[in-house]
Amino acid sequence: MIEQIYVGIDQDKNGGLTHLGRIVRDAWVFGILPESETCTGWSGAQMQSIYEKVYAAWEPYAHLPSRLPEELRERHAQLYAQAIANAKEKGWDTELDEDD
Repeated sequence: MIEQIYVGIDQDKNGGLTHLGRIVRDAWVFGILPESETCTGWSGAQMQSIYEKVYAAWEPYAHLPSRLPEELRERHAQLYAQAIANAKEKGWDTELDEDD
């Protein structure tokens, strides 16, 4: 079986607005990873490990950005606004298709 390797948030499709990209970005929000860490070349096991840490960090806030403390909420909004703007510049279409 061939192991899946993550391409990294900076090379991920839709400007990193994918499931794995959101895990990386949320790890930045919570300070689990530095923003310089793109997770390029990470194995599935490494991504699973970071997912578990991010999931645990979200639990006290019911996984809702609106429940984050102000500092984290602002950081979340800033990182995601930047990601959305970058994705749109690269042609990301916000319309849902049959696969969404």
